[in-house]
Amino acid sequence: MSTANPPTPATGKQGVVFWAILTTSVASFMAGLDNLVIITALPTISEKLGGSLSDLEWTVNAYTLSFAVLMMFGAALGDRFGRRKVFSLGLLLFTGASAAAALAPGVNELIAARAVQGAGAAIIMPLSVTLLTAAVPAEKRGAALGIWGAVNGLSIAAGPLVGGAIVEHISWQWIFWLNVPIGLALAPLSWAKLKESRIANSRLDAIGTILASAGLFGIVLGLIKGHEKGWTSAFTLSALIGGAVVMAAFVVWENHTEHPMVPMRLFRIRAFTAINLAGTLMSVGMFGAIFLMTQFLQNIQGYTAMEAGVRLLAWTAMPMVVAPIAGMVSDRIGGKPVVTLGLALMTAGMVWWAFVLDPGVSYVAQLPSLMICGAGMAMFYAPLMNLTMGSVAEHEQGIASGVTAATREVGAALGVALLASIFSANGGYASPQNFVDGLVPAMWVGAVAVALATFSMLIAPGRRAAQTAVAAKAATVAATPAPAQAPAQEPAQEPEPATQSR
Repeated sequence: MSTANPPTPATGKQGVVFWAILTTSVASFMAGLDNLVIITALPTISEKLGGSLSDLEWTVNAYTLSFAVLMMFGAALGDRFGRRKVFSLGLLLFTGASAAAALAPGVNELIAARAVQGAGAAIIMPLSVTLLTAAVPAEKRGAALGIWGAVNGLSIAAGPLVGGAIVEHISWQWIFWLNVPIGLALAPLSWAKLKESRIANSRLDAIGTILASAGLFGIVLGLIKGHEKGWTSAFTLSALIGGAVVMAAFVVWENHTEHPMVPMRLFRIRAFTAINLAGTLMSVGMFGAIFLMTQFLQNIQGYTAMEAGVRLLAWTAMPMVVAPIAGMVSDRIGGKPVVTLGLALMTAGMVWWAFVLDPGVSYVAQLPSLMICGAGMAMFYAPLMNLTMGSVAEHEQGIASGVTAATREVGAALGVALLASIFSANGGYASPQNFVDGLVPAMWVGAVAVALATFSMLIAPGRRAAQTAVAAKAATVAATPAPAQAPAQEPAQEPEPATQSR
């Protein structure tokens, strides 16, 4: 009898792992895809719905901003109310917002729907990692997270191509309709197949979320409207200064609240701060450049949406080839040199592109810069999460990974706003040469942002120094005598022990 029972649990475990990988990977693919899927559709959307350059910026930034700002809040909602439950609701929110985007009668309604889409993605993305980690045994976790990461990377590569193909062969609305049947199938499947989990006594930082949202909105609004209303106008200065003041208030609040959305203590760790600064600056350059590049390929060089997406694969699909090699190399020599080299390559690629830009420049002349940027991006992303995890103590790794993902999304929103503002201040859509006159300085600003990211990683502590610092901190915590209190040894499920409060 004892020999007959084991196969059933084993089979059950394999089934749980399979469904966890499937549901979380497909859900994160949808959320990642919608980051860039709209990029190649922007000229068509502008033609069909109207709207200025700033409106086009908001169709991208509404998603990335709400995604970035609400990601930590989404993770906290799952901890508080149940990860499976909130994950399923996040899928439904994302699906409903996708339908609203497809039905949008004007650009303002599309922007609003994109903001709600980003909120759904902010729930899906962090909880997909948490649910997958909980469902997979420790000895198989690396492989499972590797599959999840590969699918996530594929969503970035596929975004411009999928968007271009749909716009050219169906209509731009189907960029969003595509999510609806997938989301409606995934939500009940996740509810049925994933295991529920939550953290006892978890708290939500609603005030921190409101402050971060308002502050980032003000800064991005100022960047987008600066070229239109004037950089010294009362509106622009009010938005920029007001946003900066609110972000300062956010930092003060996070330092003093008992349950912060973003624990500011993490930024006292040099390695962690350097990694997040580099990620933010890299996203500023990369997303800003891709936003303008797609319009250059279509509006100036005459490629269709699908043709532009295919040509961007030299950049966006390169990580699928380079990332596995970069990951293996980083295991041998450490992540810092791989990330630093990757950022240096991205800088070189953007500088190359700025030099060759001309209304009639051939794709062959642009190809080296696209491939160099793609290889550099792969070398940056492959070891990034290991670097993040290695820079903090084990009990802080979950929150640290969420912060790193959020700062990259913030960088993406700022990059689109900043580079588009540089473009508008120096050029425009009046003629092909006028477009290039604005694009070249924007590309130089993007290259400078990535160069600063490279410098940030150069001065970051190496692997040994970071590990030593983390070990020293852990040893200090372990050596600190715990206050004498009777309930210290009581079980975790008791509602009132002091060990439950943070």
